[in-house]
Amino acid sequence: MNNIEPQFYLSGHDAWEAMLADCAGATTCIDLEQYIFVDDDIGRKFIDVLRERSRAGVKVRIICDAVGSWYLYNSSEVLLMKKDGIEIRFVNPVSPWRINNFFSWFFRDHRKILVIDKKIGYTGSLGIRDDMHSWRETTVRVGGNIVTEMSVTFNEMWLRTADTDVISRINKARSYTRGFNFVTNSPYFRKRFLYTSVIDALRGAHKYIYITVPYFVPDPRLIRVLKLAVRRGVDVRIIVPGHSVEPFVGLAAQSFYEELLRYGVKIYIYKKVFLHAKTIAVDDEWATVGSFNLDSLSFFYNYEANIISTESSFVVAIKNHFEVDLADAHEVILSEWIKRPFWEKIREFLIIPLRGLL
Repeated sequence: MNNIEPQFYLSGHDAWEAMLADCAGATTCIDLEQYIFVDDDIGRKFIDVLRERSRAGVKVRIICDAVGSWYLYNSSEVLLMKKDGIEIRFVNPVSPWRINNFFSWFFRDHRKILVIDKKIGYTGSLGIRDDMHSWRETTVRVGGNIVTEMSVTFNEMWLRTADTDVISRINKARSYTRGFNFVTNSPYFRKRFLYTSVIDALRGAHKYIYITVPYFVPDPRLIRVLKLAVRRGVDVRIIVPGHSVEPFVGLAAQSFYEELLRYGVKIYIYKKVFLHAKTIAVDDEWATVGSFNLDSLSFFYNYEANIISTESSFVVAIKNHFEVDLADAHEVILSEWIKRPFWEKIREFLIIPLRGLL
């Protein structure tokens, strides 16, 4: 997959250090696409490096989601970056008071892509915001042909952000590539390549499925695939956070636990720090890491992108991360889960009608 051996970073701090160092050494171009980019302490470190490189003649382009990067979107830093020659575009700016923008709250650019000199690429779960410093993340640094695919994905979104006509944007999206190792998901019919790839991989599992995900609100299709895997004798394990920064999503996730536990799916609650990594490993043969959550927003509404690999070393690395994380997690036991207070079950029941929007 790569000429450069993939390097994994499991915390925000470590990944940011590597990303900043590579950006500081850029000589020709930097392309950064982020859902969350805040002009706080870490955000300003990135801004300072990007401005300095742009003044030195490096072509710097930035794509941010207008909702996820709301504070940057409304910041004076944008003007300063533009004065230094940085090109910056925001995806789907939203005015809350405008009804005709309602649906644009859903079609967010949730991808995390950094490409440096068209030779080095980063992707994973990590945004650029101070409080992500110590979160459990998974970011991967790669090189080789996959970086070309990351550049293609970035350029597709770059062209989309320049077009204000909805029909034209949809027509552009029809030509989006899926990539071979860098697979995308878009909110358009038959362009949900990543969702399909994940489902296909889980359907083909024979030994194990190890999932690490912060937002777990599966659709009926995914639920069915996981149940059938258990029936085939596959060891299905899922690690989720001990708390959620999105309370409604956390409740929605919990509303699935009893059903899955009864079928034999094993669920573990990660307690060490907030878990934000998004990875899946299957049978020592297939693995993925990137921005993709297992919820309706990622399945059907957001722009997402993940690396998918069948290389043994890549898959084993993701598997090993999972097994290490189990030491900092406790298993949800069905007999204990069903004894929880009644009011907790009521909250989960009430969230069920909203699961398809979370």
